[in-house]
Amino acid sequence: MNMYVSNLSFQTTEDDLRNLFSQYGSVSSAKLITDKETGRSRGFGFIEMDVITEAREAMSNLNGKDINGRTISVSIAKEREDRGNKNNFGSSNKRW
Repeated sequence: MNMYVSNLSFQTTEDDLRNLFSQYGSVSSAKLITDKETGRSRGFGFIEMDVITEAREAMSNLNGKDINGRTISVSIAKEREDRGNKNNFGSSNKRW
């Protein structure tokens, strides 16, 4: 199960996320989203756990919990939407 974790402290690391969720079972991946230009955390990330019962327990216990001075939110991640090609590079509708 892929979970979305938001309202993270900017000091939270991927290892912190992995350790936090691993209290409830095996974590297959932990990804903290960072700003492409600065490399600084954007305050949210994704956790993947293969065993659904463990993931649900983690979500239930960690949602609304204070972690590093921030009340985090944990929910089931939505599928990523295809946002298309914003800049039209490679588009067949070239206007030049």
